[in-house]
Amino acid sequence: MNPIKILILTANPSIQGHAPLRLGAEVRRVEEALQRSHYRESFQLTTKLAIQTKDLRRALMVTPQPNIVHFSGHGTGEHGLVLETDTGKMDYVSTDSLTRLFGAFEESEIECVLLNACYSEVQATTIHQFVDCVIGMNQPIGDKAAMEFSEAFYDALGAGRHYDEAFKIGCSAIRSAEAEIPVMKYRKRRGVLALADQAAAKATAIPEPVLVSSPSPPSQSQSIGNVTISGSNNPFNAIQASGNVTLNQSQTQTKAANPNLQAAVEALSQLKQAIALSTALDDTDKAMAAIPIQKLETELQKPQPDQAVTDKMIATLKKTLDGVAALAEPVTKVAMLVAKA
Repeated sequence: MNPIKILILTANPSIQGHAPLRLGAEVRRVEEALQRSHYRESFQLTTKLAIQTKDLRRALMVTPQPNIVHFSGHGTGEHGLVLETDTGKMDYVSTDSLTRLFGAFEESEIECVLLNACYSEVQATTIHQFVDCVIGMNQPIGDKAAMEFSEAFYDALGAGRHYDEAFKIGCSAIRSAEAEIPVMKYRKRRGVLALADQAAAKATAIPEPVLVSSPSPPSQSQSIGNVTISGSNNPFNAIQASGNVTLNQSQTQTKAANPNLQAAVEALSQLKQAIALSTALDDTDKAMAAIPIQKLETELQKPQPDQAVTDKMIATLKKTLDGVAALAEPVTKVAMLVAKA
């Protein structure tokens, strides 16, 4: 079964008039929920504390990329989420910045974003255009309710439930009027399987039969050009039966490679080099461009690349590199060759 990679990010800056959040307790309850789950071996949990703005984007670029991104901390509605500075003070990451960040990772492995922060429905709504499942809070939510929701949500995932089911179970675990505060933005794409579905599919899979054909008796006559040798004592019978010689040369011929496909692969390789050498892009921009490039490389290895996939990757690449004049021509060249391939 495919493991689910969870990235928990927390920020708990010093805010005048507010008691510190009990984020450590929430993380511990999530860890315990996964450890006692039926599919506990199918989860990989990473936690990063006291995150700053730069930590947020770097955390999303790790390998392997997370499937679930969980943020716990303060939210301010339209102003965004509250992160920390080097000195532990408040620092905002705006809704627009968050939206652009997750938009850059639209083609990544992120399936679910959980914003366990007050008034975070605003961010959940905008991020949902890029991520299939996003959970936010439409009002302030207390520590206790936030922990109850998180624990039950991961209890459900650990039991093999889908995200929408896990959300409902999480809400049902909140033992107060705050049960109506979590909100989900969700679309279930075809082919997405929960852990229980994967296990059931694997258990019921019927292996394809292996067909073994009996060797055909050697022909009593063999032809080479215009010469035919016949009879039971034909020496070529023994040679053919040994399997060391093939008389039909057409079987060794290979199809000519698609020149447009080869040219597209070469152009993509040149573009990668140009991006690596570019001084107009920072490390984050280069990492974001690497995602559609990697998917293009994978698709171009196929005899018949899926045009819908390549078109989408090209569009993402153009959007990521927009404004870098030196890369405009290489990107256009890749796009033209990929379209022909």
